[in-house]
Amino acid sequence: MKKIKITAILLLITGFTISCTGGYEELNENPNLITEISPGTLINPIIYGVASQNALQSVDVTFNLMQVSLPFPSISGGLHRYDVSNNIGNSAWNNYYKWLNNIREMRMASVKAGDGNYEAVALTLNALVYANLTDLFGPVPMTEAVSGEDGILYPKYDTQEFIYETLLADLERANTLYDTSKAMIYTEDILFQNNVLKWKKFTNSLKMRLLLRVSNRTETGAFAKLAYMADHPEIYPVFTNTAESAILKVTGVAPNVSPWGRPQDFNLNIKMASFFIDNLNTLEDPRRAIIATGATALVTNAPIGFKGITSAYAGSDSQFKYNASTLYNIQVQNPMQIFLLTYAEVEFIKAELAQRGLIADAAGHYEKGVRAGIEQLKATTPTTYFNKPEAQYDGTLERIMLQKYYALYFTDYQQWFEYRRTGFPVLPTTTAMLNNGIMPSRFTYPDNQQIKNTENYNKAVEMVGGDNINTKVWWDK
Repeated sequence: MKKIKITAILLLITGFTISCTGGYEELNENPNLITEISPGTLINPIIYGVASQNALQSVDVTFNLMQVSLPFPSISGGLHRYDVSNNIGNSAWNNYYKWLNNIREMRMASVKAGDGNYEAVALTLNALVYANLTDLFGPVPMTEAVSGEDGILYPKYDTQEFIYETLLADLERANTLYDTSKAMIYTEDILFQNNVLKWKKFTNSLKMRLLLRVSNRTETGAFAKLAYMADHPEIYPVFTNTAESAILKVTGVAPNVSPWGRPQDFNLNIKMASFFIDNLNTLEDPRRAIIATGATALVTNAPIGFKGITSAYAGSDSQFKYNASTLYNIQVQNPMQIFLLTYAEVEFIKAELAQRGLIADAAGHYEKGVRAGIEQLKATTPTTYFNKPEAQYDGTLERIMLQKYYALYFTDYQQWFEYRRTGFPVLPTTTAMLNNGIMPSRFTYPDNQQIKNTENYNKAVEMVGGDNINTKVWWDK
């Protein structure tokens, strides 16, 4: 097995431009570090690293774009007003490629060891990360990425269509590689504790997510493939309850600790958005008290229930005559949960398939999704919850997607990706929004790609149709 080199990580973070000079590798070898890895050596750092990145970005990016919360005070600008900076995608780009390098090493170690279970896990983690990357940017480096050790310092970009074809094929292969009769014999993983069947269900649940993402492209045949998966759980087992979900349980025991070193900063100068809170108020949803604090009157500090602030509001901060609800910071205190892909999401995928007439029981899948979305936050669904007309399944995709929006709370960028796919939930607009009040469709590429990988960057811009936030990615066209 090749040694894990410091230079490989540096190549990645700096835009694939650092090269090794004679003797550099030998000078930087640390005799106290592992030079040979087993298939399980990297699994926990990868899971934790990806999950932590996802959790942080869900708050910094998705909450603002999708009217979950907003900075306050905020007289002008801000992502909630679609004021998108050129470097907004840098964190995702740098961190995801860092972990993709480790996933590549894990996969190679698995192949060398002839361990199909760990190879399937590596393929699954690879698909999870690359899907987010391509959904953020469009074309990205994949076939030549994280290959600095092979001398590829300026990787080409692959089309999103090719990336999705590859990832879906990888997940299909992963499903066949799992052998539940064989134990995962290396370090116990922090996500599923080496439960091979749960990993297999994660693989197929992820495949359902990715197929649904590209379902607007009729040439993919995604809906037919999804219906087949739903009708053949003996071939494609997926999550069937919340306990099976891909939810990282952060224990608080180092190194598995909250990404927020200071939980008190989680809600610093942040208020809940009216859209997010108002719908929960209408539903009398038990998730309110878990997600948000109560609002109070300005002078008396008397409680006034749960109340947010208009996202992308126009005018001065003083127009709000109350202390609005904010994020409840116990959510990021040790121990905590980080959602990667949950049973609730699987049920909402099935609900959409049924709503489109592809499988049966749309109402049943919808209600299971709602209950699971509440349960994953450790709340209890009131017995009267579905008595309210606003909570009942009404036969529309819009109703499914509103509840899916809440079930995707704190799940990386998924609320935003699903909004771009469906246009739901319908978010209110204001006169203070920039970009003509149009939701951004992607992030622009990091500036260092224009400077250091210019030729391939220019080809990527041509592929996607322009490096701006309003250019739609392949599955969104």
